[in-house]
Amino acid sequence: MEFADSAFYTWVLLPFLIFIARVADVAIGTVRIVFVSKGLKLLAPVLGFFEIFIWLLAMGAIFENLDNWFYYVAYSGGFGVGTLVGLLIEDRLAIGFINMRIITTTPGDALIKRLSNEGFGVTETQAHGSRGKVNIIYCIIKRSDYQKVAAIVEEYNPKAFHTIEEVKFAKEGVFPMRAITKNPGFTPMKDDK
Repeated sequence: MEFADSAFYTWVLLPFLIFIARVADVAIGTVRIVFVSKGLKLLAPVLGFFEIFIWLLAMGAIFENLDNWFYYVAYSGGFGVGTLVGLLIEDRLAIGFINMRIITTTPGDALIKRLSNEGFGVTETQAHGSRGKVNIIYCIIKRSDYQKVAAIVEEYNPKAFHTIEEVKFAKEGVFPMRAITKNPGFTPMKDDK
């Protein structure tokens, strides 16, 4: 009896390999889609190559054994877990920039000063909300800086309301020096002194 014909191979090893292959290709596909949306044109095709190569390996194993329903379960389970893994990887990479909009009923001078001292560009405007006058502070930041900026906002005004949204493109602006990378679409503002 060959190893490929054994019960261990048929019911444990091959389904496990199909599951792992599917987790890998879906995770890579999720990250690839994020790279495409962020304009990373060189990395996305490379990831696409590996995504499809792994998918073909998994599908080849299934097509060789169409009568084994356990392989379908492994394939489907790998898709679900791969989606989660891809989202977790994307979250850890924190690629790109976001617009953080901070709305506060108290003056934001101290918060603006602190954010500026940390190297973040801020813009403030006054507005009228459903409960009266408010100050709106806009801050374009790297996604990886979100936790730091949110902690500063919490420190200065725990009751401040804030939202975030993705930024696809920006020209000029003030960013901490560590945030200035080869990110397409972002050029730092030059001091006119």
